Amino acid sequence: MSVINRPNFVDFQGVSNAPERYVSMDVDTKKVLESWKKSLFSFEWLDGDGNFKDVSALKPIDAQRFNEVHEALKAGKPLEKPVLGLGVMDNVEIGVGREIFLTLAALGVGVISVHILRSHEKDFQAYRLK
Repeated sequence: MSVINRPNFVDFQGVSNAPERYVSMDVDTKKVLESWKKSLFSFEWLDGDGNFKDVSALKPIDAQRFNEVHEALKAGKPLEKPVLGLGVMDNVEIGVGREIFLTLAALGVGVISVHILRSHEKDFQAYRLK
């Protein structure tokens, strides 16, 4: 897939309603994906080797969301920052905005702006863009 320039991000509305609970940071997409591969949900977007599935192999709703995010990128529309957290096995989980994060990653965007809980800030230092 083609590499896309870094998009313009805006705050996720839920975070805007409770800004004291969240912090924004730029994360290294590859590092986050390496951790997210351990997620129980990764099979929805990744094949058995950990590579992105072709859009035609995604569930119809995920394929639709992929296309919507891709079209928004092409139109230059801002995207809401995804919200990341930690799973029960200390791996990264992608909460709100999963389709945004994964579409950008599949398109080759190397740095993605995200929100994380302020209480997880120390845990996410390993994923921060350096």
